[in-house]
Amino acid sequence: MVTGPPAVPPGPGGVIYDCRLRHVRLAPQAHSFSYRTWMWLVDVDALPRFRWPLRALARFEARDHLGRPTLPIRDNVAAFLAGRGIDLAGGKIFMLAHARSLGYGFNSLTVYWCHRPDGSLACVLAEVHNTYRERHCYLLPPDQPGRPARAAKELYVSPFFGVSGNYSLSLPRPGERLRLSIALHHPGGRPFVATLSGRRRPGAARGLLRASARQPCPALTAAIRIRIQALRLYRKGLPVASRPRHQPQDGVW
Repeated sequence: MVTGPPAVPPGPGGVIYDCRLRHVRLAPQAHSFSYRTWMWLVDVDALPRFRWPLRALARFEARDHLGRPTLPIRDNVAAFLAGRGIDLAGGKIFMLAHARSLGYGFNSLTVYWCHRPDGSLACVLAEVHNTYRERHCYLLPPDQPGRPARAAKELYVSPFFGVSGNYSLSLPRPGERLRLSIALHHPGGRPFVATLSGRRRPGAARGLLRASARQPCPALTAAIRIRIQALRLYRKGLPVASRPRHQPQDGVW
């Protein structure tokens, strides 16, 4: 089991990961793409707060994540866990996510590493958003070496896959390197794999300026690329799966 806190400053600066996201679709038709992005790893009790004009480039708002938009992110995560019998007793919560930038907020995946007061990892939350303004949180046990967590798929994400199958999720806590992977499993095969890899960089104002000079709004860029790839798959003739109504989870708004 993974132990010990991730390498992230405890203060308000957070850290930035320069990342590469890769999607590999193996069935029903082979298709793959990758692109560069950048994300924040932050302590939800000490979120980076920037003055204008940097505030336009990075803000962390509860409305972009699970729970009530009027409550702090920490309170919403704690309430979600409490509803499932988990009490962190004030332990640290580290969040990997895109910040809201240039007025736009979107995260296809937000990961929360939730710790006990002694620094041991209690659980991991993988919050998945689709482009239909729906979200679902997968509550996972800590990673064990060579044994990714498993979860039944509950949210319609790609228009070319229905809500069936199971995920295997490898979400170890990041240090100098970030290495996450999610694979979709169907009977008889593994039709889809997504990986996110990255290298840690300093956060705070200087890191924000450096990253924004390369890509001012990574959340918007990601959302546009998702739609472009969907259009390419549609033009290849992939059938569109019907989207069922998603039943909201308790604690996820």
